[in-house]
Amino acid sequence: MRSLDRLTLRERALVALREAILTGRYGPGDHLGEVEIASQLSISRGTVREALRHLQQEGLVTPGVRGMLRVRSLSPNEIDELFRVRCALEGQAVAEIVESDRLAQVVGELHSALDKLEAATGDLSEQLEADLAFHAQLCELSGNSILLDTWRHLEGPIRVVVMSASTENRRFPMSADHHRPIVEAVERGDADTAVRVLREHMQAAVTLLNSKS
Repeated sequence: MRSLDRLTLRERALVALREAILTGRYGPGDHLGEVEIASQLSISRGTVREALRHLQQEGLVTPGVRGMLRVRSLSPNEIDELFRVRCALEGQAVAEIVESDRLAQVVGELHSALDKLEAATGDLSEQLEADLAFHAQLCELSGNSILLDTWRHLEGPIRVVVMSASTENRRFPMSADHHRPIVEAVERGDADTAVRVLREHMQAAVTLLNSKS
């Protein structure tokens, strides 16, 4: 990734706004006014508009009242639907990995992703990145590009949901211990167990993320 001083104004605005959303400075449902943001960042409204349009494509923002964009907010039912779709995609990825002739190599890469997840125990944003990287790699290693692209479209909403949950509730499902049984089942070539563990993992995450405590 390029250093901030080499980014265009639109890219800087995009980085700043994405960070503000993912750190909770802008919470779910908050309106994103072009005038206010342009003033805060000392850039034009047009540049802000371009950055917001990109964030809309990422699924982080959505149209609100009178067309004004706001940080995306998902209902408990939508969170459940989101994670059931994730589970279906990642379950298919597991099935395709187990059936491939690259199983040993893939397992090695999944263990590396697991090590990075285990090492990311401090900063919450680092832990989230490691968690999403693990699941994205699971999809990528399936060799199914359409599956991976579809999963990528869910990434923005997933980030918003996780970052808007209470601190302990969002940390728990991202621990390496909750992912290790998936890798172990894949390593044994046991797709059924891996998918079952994935389903339990997603169900536990939904319960915690929908909790108000």
